[in-house]
Amino acid sequence: MDVDAIISTLSGGGYSVATAESCTGGMIASTIVDVPGASDCFNEGYVTYSNEAKMKNLGVKESTLIAHGAVSYETALEMAKGVRKKAKADFGLSSTGIAGPGGGSPKKPVGLVYIGCAYGDDECTVKELHLKGDRTTVRTAATKEALQLLSECINKLGE
Repeated sequence: MDVDAIISTLSGGGYSVATAESCTGGMIASTIVDVPGASDCFNEGYVTYSNEAKMKNLGVKESTLIAHGAVSYETALEMAKGVRKKAKADFGLSSTGIAGPGGGSPKKPVGLVYIGCAYGDDECTVKELHLKGDRTTVRTAATKEALQLLSECINKLGE
């Protein structure tokens, strides 16, 4: 995954991206803005760690959080779509998960992460990840996977 190439493709195509992060805590946005020229395509980013922040800033429905939890396919989907709409971006990228070392359960273990990318005519791809390692390793791997997903969605939009 080449972040420079992602930024170049976004900028060259006149596309923009916004991020909605929970478990990655701003790491996706930070990785994007580490690249010179990111200001041409990065609109804004939100770290929405609490459920209240997800609802207030991204429009995640309370009913979704009650039914599925913050760490779920459905929440990642609503986060990606919500940030895309709020930021008026071409791509909305989201992450929500359990980085550890605590917070896991048998149903939702440490390392469970959902990443989402909203784009096009209300399309959204969400992936479920099962990552291993300590907190930093999980967050770093989730960031790389999210940026890879963004790259895949850029390619889908160009098809």
